[in-house]
Amino acid sequence: MIKSALLAMLLACTCSTGVAAAERGADPLESPRWADMRKEMFPASARVVFDDKVKVTAPLTAENAMNVPVSVDASALQDVREVLVFADFNPIVRVVRFEPTGAQPSLGFRIKLQQSTPVRAAVRTGNGNWHVGGTWVNTAGGGCTLPSTGSASPEWQKRLGEVSSRVWPRKEGGERIRLRIIHPIDTGLAAGIPAFFLQDLILTDDKGKALMHIEGFEPIAENPVFTVDVPAARATAAYRVSGRDNNGNAIAAVIEK
Repeated sequence: MIKSALLAMLLACTCSTGVAAAERGADPLESPRWADMRKEMFPASARVVFDDKVKVTAPLTAENAMNVPVSVDASALQDVREVLVFADFNPIVRVVRFEPTGAQPSLGFRIKLQQSTPVRAAVRTGNGNWHVGGTWVNTAGGGCTLPSTGSASPEWQKRLGEVSSRVWPRKEGGERIRLRIIHPIDTGLAAGIPAFFLQDLILTDDKGKALMHIEGFEPIAENPVFTVDVPAARATAAYRVSGRDNNGNAIAAVIEK
């Protein structure tokens, strides 16, 4: 009985220590900015853990700092409520936030990076815990402080908000939607050019039921491309996308197969 009690106490201490270590533990990406990110991105009382179930995929070296492909996949977690993507060393660290209300908890997109940095995804589950994954991306930089290429051309004014799309079946079941929105996207950090970016985007099925809400921030890449996976149970004959940019310009389109 005494041995059993001691063993139980040791196990309890070990589990408690493991949780505490996970919460305050060393950043697996060894970024000197992690402590600042922890304070800025999460409530002080939040439980934040590094979790291999959160997959962030990006090139090890990005040749074009204004157009870096990134994908986030949190489908290994249950009850995902929201995902926040941020880059430690960007002058504007928040990149995109999304809520998978009916779609898979994954998203592909492209971003601007100012310098080499960890790119992270923080996933909040229904119990209030935050699960963090990420990867380093090396780049020559400058992506956030350069003007967009589209801002110098009058062509984007004629096509602003135009949506092109493609839908195809996934071998795992369900469908993949890829959509591109014509928009110059400026961070506001280039001299004389104000911030101009996609702020809200809502993807629904053909009956108007929400599949995903995407909130954009300034470092999203020009003419943003988003890739969304829809489970078989939510696949529909067509999809709708609506939203606006930070200047109130509306975006609306029907995505047909």
